[in-house]
Amino acid sequence: MTAAVVPDVAKIAVLRANSLGDLLFAVPALDALRAAYPAAEIVLLGRPWHADFVLGRVAAVDRVVVAPDVEETAAGDEAAFFERMREERFDLALQLHGGGRNSNPFVRRLGARVTAGLRTPDAEPLDHSVPYVYFQSEVFRLLEAVATVGASPCRLEPRLRVLPQDRREAGWLTSDDRPLVAIHPGASEGRRRWPAPSFAAVGDALAAAGARVVVTGTGPEASLVDEVVSGMSAGARAVAGLLSIGGLAALLSRCAVVVSNDTGPLHVAAAVGAATVGIYWCGNLINAGPVTRTRHRPAISWRLDCPSCGANCMTEGCGHDDSFVAGVSIDEVRASALDLWSASLQEGLQAAVVAGDVAGDHGPQHRLGNPVEPARVGLHGLDHP
Repeated sequence: MTAAVVPDVAKIAVLRANSLGDLLFAVPALDALRAAYPAAEIVLLGRPWHADFVLGRVAAVDRVVVAPDVEETAAGDEAAFFERMREERFDLALQLHGGGRNSNPFVRRLGARVTAGLRTPDAEPLDHSVPYVYFQSEVFRLLEAVATVGASPCRLEPRLRVLPQDRREAGWLTSDDRPLVAIHPGASEGRRRWPAPSFAAVGDALAAAGARVVVTGTGPEASLVDEVVSGMSAGARAVAGLLSIGGLAALLSRCAVVVSNDTGPLHVAAAVGAATVGIYWCGNLINAGPVTRTRHRPAISWRLDCPSCGANCMTEGCGHDDSFVAGVSIDEVRASALDLWSASLQEGLQAAVVAGDVAGDHGPQHRLGNPVEPARVGLHGLDHP
């Protein structure tokens, strides 16, 4: 149940200072806040990269303030930052950064009139809170948190705007009219990485179906990207470390399908309108998986034990970084990717017919659309209990 809105709110602080995927999971909650408090200024307290990326792309955010490390401030540091934040005179401060052991004291030090957010049993109290229970969709968790201050959901899936400068940056990759697909074989943890030869096999199947394939990654992932490209029989373009996050968003917005591990670019792809096939470990699917299946298909590993030592990762940790998703079958991922590819081509043909762009015996023209609107314990990591 959604509570009543807080009266006379002119300025809202939102703490969500973590990674790319984590930011996107918060977008529906930010949109809900914007709808509930249309005249308020929404200030994201985030990381330095948020200051460069968020404005204009995340529609609900008006301003970004770079916050100090939440764990460090728990020791009483950064007095000047909190003095400056108290001078902002926030009416409402939302803690959307984890269980609250460190982040609830952080939010309380902002001096807001009302505080709300997530809380584990051992965290400091806020004025309004919901229990932080680890296994829950991050999108729904954060929507539940903002509902405590009267913000009802507007949408359940994140949306990210692509800016003109993003399109210009990626233009050298998107100027060809042939339909694109992207393969993203990287992830920050080895546990979430599907093998490069498996990605190559899916890339070949999509190329055989008529797709132009790009393989994306960060600069440090260049060797992994090259391994996928060299493992393909068909030609593919390696794009590792060549685009900013905004440029990558523009590229992915032009893709019919994106096949990726469970990592930030997968969630960017979905947020800019691409159909996706994501390779997930079962636990991470609960927290980070897509909520719909028409355009987003998870391929799931149900493995619970570490491939090296046999430890059950649901009940105990270990220091190994072996892949928990290597056993996901190529056939499953390939079938989902080809199904989404075919559906995308059909959607493009239907849209072209409606627009009067296809007549007589002209072949299908794929419409590569983009919306005009706009990390976890065990196999991920956040400010958890």
